[in-house]
Amino acid sequence: MRILVACEESGAVVTAFKRRWGGAHDIYSCDLLPTSGRHPECHIQADALEIAKMDWDLAICFPPCTNIAVSGARWFEEKKRDGRYWMGMGFFLAFTALDHIPHVCIENPVSAASTFYAKPTQTIHPWQFGHMEEKTTCLWLKNLPPLKPTRDVREQMMQLPKSEREKVHYMPPGPERASLRSKTYDGVARAMAEQWGDESVIRQFEQMELGI
Repeated sequence: MRILVACEESGAVVTAFKRRWGGAHDIYSCDLLPTSGRHPECHIQADALEIAKMDWDLAICFPPCTNIAVSGARWFEEKKRDGRYWMGMGFFLAFTALDHIPHVCIENPVSAASTFYAKPTQTIHPWQFGHMEEKTTCLWLKNLPPLKPTRDVREQMMQLPKSEREKVHYMPPGPERASLRSKTYDGVARAMAEQWGDESVIRQFEQMELGI
């Protein structure tokens, strides 16, 4: 498959696909920033929406959530007045219109997109994929099966202090805070690679949806 990982400078998803499938898939990440990942040869530094106009079989998209995440809801009115909210929402919605790409995942934290656009197809948590942390993450899926949890560590996680369980929430201000908060958890990236990189799984899901 030709796979685009949009707005992901960390390269976590590309790395997971490479580890699982080697060169079986033609996969690229894309972001306005250079990648900090392990496969710079698979990174396109450009406008992700422009690159998304090309022919892809699967797009996994991580549009920036800064201006529409409900964690910053107290600033929504200000952001609506100065346009940041509408810019963020417009960018998110642009990924929902990738009609030429047969399989699409859009990832965001709990955000205004749930009410402005549609409720997410699936909500996941890091602790379902081996990370002892809490961070509600929403997935909007087109022609993709919901991710299956791979390693539930919630019981162990709940024994940790809240500041440890919610590291993202308690992360101190700093120049790298935004990129660190948005980095894809390795366990989630591995699940995406293992489950969505298997074309037979996707075909089986499509047949179930069609009642075949």
